[in-house]
Amino acid sequence: MSETDKLGFESALSGRRILVTGHTGFTGSWACLWLKSLGAEVAGLALSPDTTPSLYVETGLANDVLSMEGDICDLGTVQDCFARFQPELVLHLAAQPLVRRSYREPVSTFATNAIGTAHVLEAARAAEACRSIVCVTTDKVYKNNEWAWPYRENDALGGKDPYSASKAAAEMVIDSYRYSFGSDPQHPLGIATARGGNIIGGGDWSEDRLIPDFVRAVNDNGSLTLRYPDATRPWQHVLALVQGYLMLLAGLERDRATFSRAWNLGPHDTRQFSVREVLEILANDWQRPTLDYQQNPLPEAVALALDSSLARNILGWVPPWDTERVIRETAAWYRSFHGGKANARELCLDQLATWRDGLRDGVIS
Repeated sequence: MSETDKLGFESALSGRRILVTGHTGFTGSWACLWLKSLGAEVAGLALSPDTTPSLYVETGLANDVLSMEGDICDLGTVQDCFARFQPELVLHLAAQPLVRRSYREPVSTFATNAIGTAHVLEAARAAEACRSIVCVTTDKVYKNNEWAWPYRENDALGGKDPYSASKAAAEMVIDSYRYSFGSDPQHPLGIATARGGNIIGGGDWSEDRLIPDFVRAVNDNGSLTLRYPDATRPWQHVLALVQGYLMLLAGLERDRATFSRAWNLGPHDTRQFSVREVLEILANDWQRPTLDYQQNPLPEAVALALDSSLARNILGWVPPWDTERVIRETAAWYRSFHGGKANARELCLDQLATWRDGLRDGVIS
């Protein structure tokens, strides 16, 4: 088993100056906690948190991260951020991540996800200290044929809704920078993209997401509205994706030519869990809210799965929790937080420690 299969990627990032865009968001907060715990110098560029509660606020990350508030849609702001922090590595998470919001705000979704990504890449290309960037997109970049087979990195991109299309457009932008500027002899830049599934885990209070909606229904004694109860998704703990992102950053440092490409980061479980099955596990581990069913919901993909064999075989990415444990650990996080048993930072660091133990042991549970 190679070093990167366990925790070798952490030592490769220790002491590095790393910029995280979107650091005030759910995934960004988990990423910053992990990076700080391994000794990286972390800076962030993002808008203010847009939820209350906010994981960024609840974990006190403002005291740990050199933070700059700004919009990636403004090229000058992004360039100022790079000039100020001089990052060596970049984890680009900033995005408009919600499908239903993209129907309400299609133009701003395209601006943030496609043009904003171009701004980050352009600033990275011009920054002398910057060596590598991992751009996070989504499993929804693929042209979804609603078939039973998982998508591979060389399958056609597409997108019927504005969110999916904006992320597919971002992939085109990233490809153009990778092929046009990645091998620039004056300033070579490693550029990888990470395509992950439905991220779950403690500390997400976003709108129109299954588990945050479940948590609100339980805490408010309200009802939970379901749009597609039989739809299957690649449910993944946020730590699984953050692990992949950090392994890619370390991989780009080691071998830019091999790791500068697109990577699927989907669950290893062969079984696909439907929305209804996820809710059953949550309800059994916590509480069952009243369920309502939305009539004529906006179109969304019904079936979606990724083939992540490349990440397993080349990157050595093997998350230690299976899907059922991911759902149960997520329920436990929210139950403890909203029950006043522990604060958000303690809960996140405890789960991170358990996750690392699982990586060291090499056992999936």
